[in-house]
Order: sequence, then structure tokens, then C-alpha cells
Amino acid sequence: MDLLAEGGQPTHGISVDAIRASLRGAFPWHRHQEQHPHPGDAERWWENIEALIADALRGIGVAAGESTRVAAAVRSRFVDPSIGWEAFGDAQQALEATAAAGWTNAILSNHVPELPALVAGVGLSTHVDRIFSSAQIGWEKPNPRVFRHALNAYGNPREVWMIGDNPIADIAGAEAVGLRAILVHGADSQEPNGALGLVGAAEIVLGS
Repeated sequence: MDLLAEGGQPTHGISVDAIRASLRGAFPWHRHQEQHPHPGDAERWWENIEALIADALRGIGVAAGESTRVAAAVRSRFVDPSIGWEAFGDAQQALEATAAAGWTNAILSNHVPELPALVAGVGLSTHVDRIFSSAQIGWEKPNPRVFRHALNAYGNPREVWMIGDNPIADIAGAEAVGLRAILVHGADSQEPNGALGLVGAAEIVLGS
């Protein structure tokens, strides 16, 4: 998405770190206390995202027309599963194990409206029953409303585990509504809510 000079080098002189800093705290998942203005409306969701990206880019010196063009290009690239998306290596094995044991797998994520297509694109949809994206729900984890939305969709089952890699959005959010939770990828497996990876988390669930 860079303006490229001859030879393929960026011409704007703006670093990736500067862009990241300008977007820090800007996305909906950074404001989990606030409801989305247009829940379930993918087009309006992306209009808001593109506007905040364009504003952030203008704030660090990108020309107005170029910032708008770059912001509009974000969606097509971000929702393409062939660009930058990759499933954890242990994801398929973990999903297969829990599904074979009779558990129902669902994904609940702070994500874009096109999350189901991304999940399918990285090959993980076979053993996933439902996919819940915050962009469609209208609230972000760790807001309790996100978890209750998914629980209500399943009739509020008694046995539920939340497995995630964010100690606040996933673990604290789930535990706040009474769910058992397991922190994966980077967590210490010796901790009560820790597991080395998704297969380790599946083993905890299957042993419960």
C-alpha cells in the first residue's frame, strides 16, 4: 500500500512504527466499553475503520488524497486469507480432538465482519460450528455482552471453556461471566489457567 518510486522503494518516508503509533488505541477493540454504532452492518463498520485509518495517516504527514486511497485498500488486503494469515500449527489437531470427543467448537473473536471467510481460508472451518465476530455482534471482548451473545446462541450450556491468547480480552473477560478459561501460546503451562498451546488446552478440556 506504499507509494512506490521506480525500483519499488517507498517514497513517503513514513515508518511502520509511526503508523502503528498513530493507530494505537483507535480500533473498536480498544474501546470495549462502547457499542459499535452500526452492529452487524459490514459496510458501515468498514467505513468507520477506513475513516479512522485515513485520519491517522493524515496526522503523520500522508497527503489527504493518498491517505484516503491507502485506507480504502486496507479492507481488500486484510480480508484476503492468502496475505499474511496463518493458523497456529496446533489448531487443527486441537479442534479435531475436541470435536471427536463430542465438544462443540466455536470461535469468538474481536475481528472484522469477514472473519468466517478468513477461518475457512486458513483451513479451520471443518471442526468449527459457529464463528462470532465482534464486528457483527457490536461489542468487543472483554465486554460481558460479547460472551453472553455467544452463550445465548447455544442456549447457555453448562460446560463451556474459553481458550485464547489475550489475558484480558479472553481470559479475564470469560472469567468475569463465570466461564473457565485457558491462556495459550506464551502462557506458562504450570499456571492454573495456562497451557503451552492449543493441543495442551484441548487436553485440559478433555480431562475435565
